[in-house]
Amino acid sequence: MSDTRAESAPWPVRVIRFYVDGFRQMTVGRSLWLLIIIKLIIIFGVLKLFFFPDILESRYDSDAERSEAVRSSLIDRSR
Repeated sequence: MSDTRAESAPWPVRVIRFYVDGFRQMTVGRSLWLLIIIKLIIIFGVLKLFFFPDILESRYDSDAERSEAVRSSLIDRSR
């Protein structure tokens, strides 16, 4: 860092510039990050669909009933 402006900047700004410059100069890494992000979206989408069903929507008909169930559950747990 021979630039005096970069050396006089606060450390959070220098850290951000360091990572931004690194990501700009990546070639293979950029495509790998894209692949990782796509895989995470698919994994969490599948988990949401199959392992975290919307229990409140299946058990209660209205928003008022759902909110009352959540409120009473939170109050009962705090005791």
